Amino acid sequence: MPLTSIAIKRAKPDKHRALKLYDGAGLYLLLLPCPTPSSERRAYWRFKYRHGGKEKLLALGVNGDGRAGTVTLAEAREKRDAARQLLKEGKDPAAARREQKHLAEHKAANTFEAVAREWLDARKTAWSKSHADASLARLEHELLPRLGARPVMDIEPPELLAALRVIEKRGALEIARKTLVTAGQVFRYAIATGRAKTDPTRDLRGALKTQERRHYSALSRADLPEFLGKLGTYDGNLLTKLAIKLLLLTFVRTGELRGAIWPEFDLEHKQWVIPAERMKMAEEHIVPLSAQALAALEEVRKLSGYREHVFPNEHHPLKAMSENTILYALYRMGYRGRATGHGFRATASTILNEMGFRADVIERQLAHAERNKVRKAYNRAEYLPERRAMMQAWGDLLDELAKPKQKVVPMRGKKRA
Repeated sequence: MPLTSIAIKRAKPDKHRALKLYDGAGLYLLLLPCPTPSSERRAYWRFKYRHGGKEKLLALGVNGDGRAGTVTLAEAREKRDAARQLLKEGKDPAAARREQKHLAEHKAANTFEAVAREWLDARKTAWSKSHADASLARLEHELLPRLGARPVMDIEPPELLAALRVIEKRGALEIARKTLVTAGQVFRYAIATGRAKTDPTRDLRGALKTQERRHYSALSRADLPEFLGKLGTYDGNLLTKLAIKLLLLTFVRTGELRGAIWPEFDLEHKQWVIPAERMKMAEEHIVPLSAQALAALEEVRKLSGYREHVFPNEHHPLKAMSENTILYALYRMGYRGRATGHGFRATASTILNEMGFRADVIERQLAHAERNKVRKAYNRAEYLPERRAMMQAWGDLLDELAKPKQKVVPMRGKKRA
């Protein structure tokens, strides 16, 4: 007789041996022994069949009343019938299940999310922490929610474009562009590791909206005397004033200055060594310190020398200065839209080129990425003697430009009688 739900519930396992309750067509319920009345009842669905002249068993799950992870009588029959259909097709149900499990595991290992995280893990050691964090944020916020569960091989250009259009609709055109670049890097990694055959980002070139590329506002040489005069009379936070002064003297990136800690400064050798993890290109960078920069640092030390950060946050002293502090100070000085902290780099580059310093020396001091690929391994001290002389010349120039110009009063001649 076929089993019923009531018969299954009423069935009591033996204390010493397993019992089999047959439903028919190879399906039965296996009741394991229960030595004591308080022992937990354990019942499992099994399908007995023959394939290739051998008797085999297929586990169909734990018996239950529909609770998560259990299999009801009706569900067990469906699984049995599916297995019998495979047998009619000449297939072994157990082998088919193993193959299905393998495909599922392979699919899980080759989703866009799995490949993207593997790519990021492989690349992040060569990047600065900030760059790695930005790449992770673009993946987690922009791509993984929409594409993460998809097999990387199956993603087509229209599907990727749809995800990027969502970013565009927010007006975040630059984020959309960077996200496309990140996606391309993931797809190329998938191709290299044999999990994709094409890179859909190649077909999306020119598909995204573009915005006018704006350069950081920068001062000209003619602007510097007025700027230095206003900086000298700036009545805001003194540490902020000194941060602007040191930023102008060293023309490092704003984030590199804000994150500076005192152990990075080697005052004996008159240099600031920024560690690789804080540099955009993840390479240690030496900043020679001019006499003017050393004097500014001495003033800073009196204010924050007991802190870890050279420029601590005004409201949270254990953290670094806020990224907007310098920008807001420049606004107060009347330079909204006319100057930014990052723009000091362009100012220094332009003027130092005009002063006759070699372009390679200037570029090395700016820590730009564009270096000749045929050179030998990167040398952090490259052009260091020339860079020291250049940085001192830059400090001297700023001193000269900061001097107030004396007004020339013309001599008045005697009136003729």
